[in-house]
Amino acid sequence: MREASEFFPAPAETDASLSGLATGVVGSEILKIGADVRQALARGEKLLNLTVGDFSPSQFPIPRRLQEEIDRAYREHETNYPPSDGVLALREAVAEFTEREQGLRYPVESIVIAGGARPILYGTYRTILDRGDTVVYSVPSWNNNHYAHLMEARAIELEGERENGFFPKASAFAPHLSEARLVVLNSPMNPTGTVVDPAELARISEMIVEENARRERAGRKAVFLLYDQIYSALHFGNARRSSPPELVPESFRYTILLDGISKQFAATGLRVGWAIGPPGLIRRMRDILGHVGAWAPKPEQVATARFLRDTAAVAEHRRQFTAALQARLELLYEMFHRMKAGGLPVDAIAPQGAIYLSARFDLVGGEIGGAEIRSNEEIRKLLLEKAGLAAVPFQAFGYKPETGWFRLSVGAVSEQEIRDAEPRLRALVGSVKLAVAS
Repeated sequence: MREASEFFPAPAETDASLSGLATGVVGSEILKIGADVRQALARGEKLLNLTVGDFSPSQFPIPRRLQEEIDRAYREHETNYPPSDGVLALREAVAEFTEREQGLRYPVESIVIAGGARPILYGTYRTILDRGDTVVYSVPSWNNNHYAHLMEARAIELEGERENGFFPKASAFAPHLSEARLVVLNSPMNPTGTVVDPAELARISEMIVEENARRERAGRKAVFLLYDQIYSALHFGNARRSSPPELVPESFRYTILLDGISKQFAATGLRVGWAIGPPGLIRRMRDILGHVGAWAPKPEQVATARFLRDTAAVAEHRRQFTAALQARLELLYEMFHRMKAGGLPVDAIAPQGAIYLSARFDLVGGEIGGAEIRSNEEIRKLLLEKAGLAAVPFQAFGYKPETGWFRLSVGAVSEQEIRDAEPRLRALVGSVKLAVAS
């Protein structure tokens, strides 16, 4: 029997024959970090794994009613191809759900269903942008840099600051709107777990409406706003949920809302997401996504339609789910608050939404074991090797400053695991010899 491996060239040789797009794609930084985590677990090390933007089913199972409806859909043999824009019953249920949750009334023609949020994000880029067009987004943010590369688009990255929850102010967008074709915002935001100020969001939306009025007079293409609200149901404390059409109704014409069941119902593996926007744009996105087969599985679509219409089941799950997430995030935040109050070089932003905490380990420039700490990547390795804490630096989300900021995700950990990690983390941070300011 011949072995195929005998005939395979070296990867570099294969690359020489591939497209520039393919060879320029950067793999997921989080998946690379995940490989380190798996190796540590294989060695039997005790870890607090805060890296995954996902849910452990043992900690956060999907809603019982949704599980029942999935089982029922399979028993009823709902296993053939779904329509390219999604099962009609689900599109209708999404329209009802959006009106109930946000007070926004959309026709069913404004909705397309896809296999999770990723195809919707990609589909929006592909529907609006041509090669060389400009997309504007904030950093840190999830995967915009990779989608801009796939589109061969010109990316303008606006760096957020801690004081504003890492959201740029509306004034930062203003100089770039005249050249932009797409603006991308996400709230609550991955990776920061922070929520955009509704006043700032309203101003950005107003500026886009004003810019498009000028473009219409000049016969130019419009600029659109992609508003990723996949975590929209997960708000904590005084944080307010908002969306552009709620704040500025004139922005209906230019806004695409991205949503789905993955985060608000801990249903990441079911792959049911949707876009809501102007019907003409959604029709074109449907055709693009249809050609790549980015459909959500039909049984899950049928089940989700039935589940979303069960308002009591949705509300019951949300109460329990949100409370459990908030408890874990608060535990993490309180741990950092105590450490900071004790003089240790850490910081954190109080939980506002999603499943993430923004935390800072202000260790760059310090020394441990006689070696200088020079980057967030070195901090990441120290946290993993010396404190059994796995976290993702903001660099994985396009943020360049080496200032010690990390994303901590609580979707796969218990409250007790968080409590157990505090002594290990204190010992590591306390052992770092910090540089003395001159």
